[in-house]
Amino acid sequence: MEIYRVGGAVRDELLGLPVADRDYVVVGSTPEEMIRGGFKPVGKDFPVFLHPQTREEYALARTERKVRRGYRGFVVYASPEVTIEQDLARRDLTINAIAKDARGNLVDPFGGERDLRAGLLRHVGPAFAEDPVRILRVARFAARYGFRVADDTMALMRQMVADGEAAALVPERVWQEFAKGLMEDGPERMFSVLAGSGLLEGLLPELALTFEDGAAANDAARTVLSSLAYAARARLSLPVRFVLLFSGLRGGEEAVRRNVGEVAARLRAPNDCRELAVATLRYGQNAKRAESLAPRSLLDLLEACDAFRRPGRLDELLLACEAQTFGWRGWVDLPYPPRLVLARALAAASGIDAGAVAARSDRSRIAQNVRAARRAAIVRAAAKGYRGGVTRIRAQR
Repeated sequence: MEIYRVGGAVRDELLGLPVADRDYVVVGSTPEEMIRGGFKPVGKDFPVFLHPQTREEYALARTERKVRRGYRGFVVYASPEVTIEQDLARRDLTINAIAKDARGNLVDPFGGERDLRAGLLRHVGPAFAEDPVRILRVARFAARYGFRVADDTMALMRQMVADGEAAALVPERVWQEFAKGLMEDGPERMFSVLAGSGLLEGLLPELALTFEDGAAANDAARTVLSSLAYAARARLSLPVRFVLLFSGLRGGEEAVRRNVGEVAARLRAPNDCRELAVATLRYGQNAKRAESLAPRSLLDLLEACDAFRRPGRLDELLLACEAQTFGWRGWVDLPYPPRLVLARALAAASGIDAGAVAARSDRSRIAQNVRAARRAAIVRAAAKGYRGGVTRIRAQR
């Protein structure tokens, strides 16, 4: 039996990056031997085991053969005769097809270490084309590392899309990779790769993003990419970054809302992303001009956003507005007044003693009187202006 550390753990170690998860491949063993050694089997489609102490994953060396479309259309063969080189051959990219043995020696049959040094994303072999989700993985790695996609790999991905292989993509797997790409340090780079492969147009047609030679070629694409780049530098959340996908949409509210719904449904975006996108669509323009709103309108906006029950969502909505506003300007150290105005208005309105107001009100006028007290509190807060500090934009929030 030989045990090798494989995949991302080896890749990131070679790049000098922190290693979060370690995966292992076991050569020359059987499921029965692993179980006798105290490993717990967890794999459904192929033999994977958890180490009895560390709980890290150990998989038996295996090969795969595609027999039908879809990510479940593989026949897996695991045997003590399968070599580490054969196991690595089924992987997607050369930088992920590197192993390290117990003595610290690298097994690198496809030149992954060389491609790491060159900053290149290159497929291992023709089997890459058997799983279309790998196109999204390549785009995600471009967003993470800033690496260039090899010309032959890009050509293969374009051929996969042209052949209709992408039609077999499972929405849940698409969202898994797409969401990870959005949360990388360079999410804008993901869109360039997806556009180059031809997948972007089929995946997000409603956004009407166009690219030429890897660069944004219309206002919609430039707006989305600049806003996402800003959000990445500010370490904004996934729901906020999802909202920014729609920064370049134009048209009436109903049409834009329909496009948001179609994109969210196709990607299987979770509810927090959908809800924030809809809320930003409905209330974002008013939020961006909060400084000019009268106290009554500020209170209307806070109530419409459900800010008294869910202040966190209001903050995320304002962060999305901030990213849209400053995305074009690059990194700046300026106050964003709408956040300050609405935060101060919410704090003032939330600070009233609603119980005391209710106690001295007729039952039929409780809601009306509480609202009047909140509006009066906002008026008093507005009269104080911005004295007391300004929230500023920083590289780390």
